[in-house]
Amino acid sequence: MKIPNINILKKLNSHSKPNISEISEQLQITRQTFQNKFEKLKKKRIIKNFTININPNIQPNLRYVILEIKTNPKEPEIVKKLRKIPQLRTLDGIFGEFSLFVLFVFRNPGEFNAILGYIDEIMSESYFKKYRIIETIKIYKTNGLNIKPEETISYNLDDLDFCILHILELEQELELLSTYDIKEILEKKYEISVSQSTIYNRIKKMEENHIILNYAINFDPERIGYSGKFILRIKPQDPSNYTKLALRLEQKKEITDLFRIGENFGLLAFVRVMKIKDYGKFIENLYTQEQIEDTFTNFVLDRREPYTNFLL
Repeated sequence: MKIPNINILKKLNSHSKPNISEISEQLQITRQTFQNKFEKLKKKRIIKNFTININPNIQPNLRYVILEIKTNPKEPEIVKKLRKIPQLRTLDGIFGEFSLFVLFVFRNPGEFNAILGYIDEIMSESYFKKYRIIETIKIYKTNGLNIKPEETISYNLDDLDFCILHILELEQELELLSTYDIKEILEKKYEISVSQSTIYNRIKKMEENHIILNYAINFDPERIGYSGKFILRIKPQDPSNYTKLALRLEQKKEITDLFRIGENFGLLAFVRVMKIKDYGKFIENLYTQEQIEDTFTNFVLDRREPYTNFLL
């Protein structure tokens, strides 16, 4: 049986840690066949690493910050320096007044301020020295996952929780980490000594409290057929309808991420389509179905950080 790559990636996106035996059974293939297909995905560089998606409403709230930079092709060192920032989640070359679109996720204001100083240093050496920061007011959707109002988190995370989340999100490769692996990383990198049972219980509690939204695998969307990514800004006819409009927009599968921002165009979305022409149809339907005054689109020309994850 020929199983499309996209079906395997779908199964590796789950609310709990992926179970290879269960996934193989669901796909009606043997565990060995699954492993062979997984190895091919690795060799073709379609997949990069396992990860998790974290609820932005944890306490304290994660801070999503957008950076737009004006640069030119003769300044590749700017991209290299930006890619070294661990909080970076999106780095795209775009068409428009600004040529780079960057999304960061910070744990707290202190972390943001520290990185802002580093960004100022990078930009001081650039030709145009022009950039702007857009802070998000509310996150409605991230990586294809709707953020439900009832998932506002009252559970306060401590340093151990944050370390575990960091490991699960950013330090996994293409083998799922066990509690023993996490224990080893905590001891070597963070000088934290805890038992495997403590780690297991912390992870379980964060799953139950919707802090860990899901387990996923980072992949290259272009390699599985998503040829178009667009950054869409939306302005409704009635400004009082932002929330109602956002709740309807987050249901659209083409929209993988949706933010409320403090700008004239108060909603910003990432839109992904299989074919470039599909975006025109998407926009046409948007104007037909919703009371929208205006939109503004940036076409992503070059994905400088190609690997990501979203619900397929």
